[in-house]
Amino acid sequence: MKTYVMGNWKMNLTVGDSSIYLQRLLKKIKPARGVEIIIAPSFISLASLSLQLERNKSKIKLAAQNFYQKDFGPYTGEVSIAQLRGVVTYALIGHSERRFIFGETNRDISQKVAAAIRNNITPILCIGETENQRNFGETKDVLRDELLGGLSEIDTEDVKKCIIAYEPVWAISTTKQARSATPDEIAASIKIIQEQLISIYGKATADEIPILYGGSVNPNNAGAYLTIPGVNGVLVGESSLISDNFNEIIETAKRVRE
Repeated sequence: MKTYVMGNWKMNLTVGDSSIYLQRLLKKIKPARGVEIIIAPSFISLASLSLQLERNKSKIKLAAQNFYQKDFGPYTGEVSIAQLRGVVTYALIGHSERRFIFGETNRDISQKVAAAIRNNITPILCIGETENQRNFGETKDVLRDELLGGLSEIDTEDVKKCIIAYEPVWAISTTKQARSATPDEIAASIKIIQEQLISIYGKATADEIPILYGGSVNPNNAGAYLTIPGVNGVLVGESSLISDNFNEIIETAKRVRE
């Protein structure tokens, strides 16, 4: 299975800044077999970065941070996953900021997962509990509900095309009073996710579904996170906005695979 290093830029960097960043990264980065590098810029930068990657014959992949679940139609201001075919390889779905700020429901998220698969784009389903939910012992229930809800329209064959990202809300660096999760905390949650996938789809299928960890990932802790059993990659937020930091995390992923 591949090791994934994904940078989620969120609502940062202009089109020009994005191009400069990518050019800097391309000069530093050294390809490594088995490490998939993914960048999720703003919508307005996707097309230009796609062309830039093509010109440089780079294997870096692009991801959408969000999209609308209908392929085409009268939805003013929206961008569909069908419109992103040929531009992105992956799509983030169900990020906590989409759930809590924009009110996305499990039904919305399940429709987006199905839409991504329908358009041959790999969905990255984000799940994770808040600090209050963890403190009240609800982590298992939350992870189960978000996992089952997000995959409710997905069968055993199609779920193999999905990636799960565990990103506890309390560990996201841009969240107030965020703290880094410990390897033990992450391992316990990864085990819950694996058990739920096994219960729904069986062990053979569950073993084919990559699980990423996200939440205050930086060059100092990426190595520890990538060595946790069951973690197949990292979802990097704030640290991905600095090309040197992101490249350092990529280099760490390469070393862990050796």
